[in-house]
Amino acid sequence: MVVATPTMQSAPGDLRAEVLALKQQRCAVILAHNYQIPEIQDVADFVGDSLGLSQQAAKTDAAVIAFCGVHFMAETAKILNPDKTVIMPDPDAGCSLADSCNASALAAWKARHPDHYVVSYINCTAAVKALSDIICTSGNAVQIVRSVPPERPILFCPDQNLGQWVMQQTGRRMDLWPGVCYVHVQWTHDAVLKLKRDHPGAPLVAHPECVGPVRQLADEVCSTERMVKFCRESSATTFIIATEAGMLHRLRKECPGKKFVPAATENCHCNECRFMKLNTLVKLRDCLRSLSNQVEVPRDVCARALAPIRRMLEVSAA
Repeated sequence: MVVATPTMQSAPGDLRAEVLALKQQRCAVILAHNYQIPEIQDVADFVGDSLGLSQQAAKTDAAVIAFCGVHFMAETAKILNPDKTVIMPDPDAGCSLADSCNASALAAWKARHPDHYVVSYINCTAAVKALSDIICTSGNAVQIVRSVPPERPILFCPDQNLGQWVMQQTGRRMDLWPGVCYVHVQWTHDAVLKLKRDHPGAPLVAHPECVGPVRQLADEVCSTERMVKFCRESSATTFIIATEAGMLHRLRKECPGKKFVPAATENCHCNECRFMKLNTLVKLRDCLRSLSNQVEVPRDVCARALAPIRRMLEVSAA
């Protein structure tokens, strides 16, 4: 699910006005991931998680998709809209998790294990998606794995922590690709436990990309989209949030009157994704102005990657 976002006043007025005018001029839609900086979230047409933004990209009638996230997300938008122009503010906004799974290495693994059904987390490259049987997000991973025929062995890639959590939820044994998100593995049991003691009664809400000892401390393990629902519906007034810090902006907007504390690492409370934060409002304006940083995916890769994405959307809609 994604949310349509009302325009806020957190960015300089002239720059905001430029972005919004260019959006209209280009007949563009601005999609922003929950981890983007507040200024970008506040000018976006939709803010959400990977599944919600994928669905929005699939049904947009805009001529241009300005994707404010990281590269694999913009690739997904291109796969779903091969004839549309997809741009992103900073072409260097990559992903440590996506980089952990090389398509050539996955192809070699599949050649050695031809019977395995490959479930790939959406945080992977277009080339890896093209080698997969089905895609999943953190929000629907349990549902996707449960949909796989029980007689088929599964390779889950590339996030081993999400895969471990899905195995716990489903009881389904899977082979796990050894990849991680560098942000989510920085939280430790001891650092988070200390924070819980400092905020007694505050639920800990953790993303499943976190390591097992942190997930064990959590009151709720869920996707970023589910975090909004959980915090909105909970009677608690203070929450500890163990995901990338950009998520707190949306939580504060959608759950007014509640306090959100970023989970602590051993060193600080400032755990941000350096890739997500490469995108800025100035860069968004510039790419809309010149239609620069266009994301291209070869047609044959688009066609092969589209099938497992569509399979995911069909299963998640069921």
